[in-house]
Amino acid sequence: MAITAQLVKELREKTGAGMMDCKKALVETNGDIDAAIDFLREKGLSSAAKKADRIAAEGTTYILAEGNEAVILEVNAETDFVAKNDKFQVLVSSLAQTLLTVKPESVEAALELVNAEGVKVADQISTAVATIGEKITLRRFEIKTKTDADAFGSYLHMGGRIGVLVVLEGSTSEEAAKDVAMHIAAINPQYVSRDQVSQDEIERERKVLTEQALNEGKPENIVAKMVEGRLGKFFEDICLLDQTFVKNSDQKVRDFVKTTGGNVTSFVRYAVGEGIEKREDNFAEEVMNQVKGNN
Repeated sequence: MAITAQLVKELREKTGAGMMDCKKALVETNGDIDAAIDFLREKGLSSAAKKADRIAAEGTTYILAEGNEAVILEVNAETDFVAKNDKFQVLVSSLAQTLLTVKPESVEAALELVNAEGVKVADQISTAVATIGEKITLRRFEIKTKTDADAFGSYLHMGGRIGVLVVLEGSTSEEAAKDVAMHIAAINPQYVSRDQVSQDEIERERKVLTEQALNEGKPENIVAKMVEGRLGKFFEDICLLDQTFVKNSDQKVRDFVKTTGGNVTSFVRYAVGEGIEKREDNFAEEVMNQVKGNN
């Protein structure tokens, strides 16, 4: 497979490794990004192996809870200016209400819905695009349910740049649930607990850690014990309940949740634009082009 400059750039952004190291890793792995990341980690060349995808597109996250149901959604726009626009915010709120009322199974199904005003959601968004002057998309959403004995924890960071919705089962403490949501916004775990991590992912990490230890020159007879110790750190990085609680460094999230008498069963964390590549436009040049076009 031909190793393109774009592929090398993507790997550099994900790992922080040097250009030539990235190119070599891609050659060795036939262009497989995930395998190349593992290759760089095994060689100790990755400075940011777990770096999140570049957050690029603008917009907002939003959460609406009514009784025992709640929805979290992300709506994208082209600029941050529009994301703060009152008309955009009204659109987002309306979309949330429609989603929570009808509960479609997908974004595609959501676009076919008719809102409370009798307007198809796809047409509602198109009208907003024509009015506001930017491309606007409903990117994703998730609906959560609970019982009267449970609590929702919702948190919007920086006006919606990050949104988190938590279900705290067996406790009605919304304050505690919100504290957990704030922790998730800050630390970005991938799972609630270790039992949600697939065996394939664990074995992949064990392989990488084993190669790392061997490449460090550690004796083979102690490598296995070292790897299991490092796996514990791996779980702390990705599992909510294993993490040190941001509001109390002497306490694990697991222990904090226990004090509520409840248990975190699920959460959703959206960061605006994560995984979407942003156009690298020159803003000054764009404005000049518009000025020239109006002359």
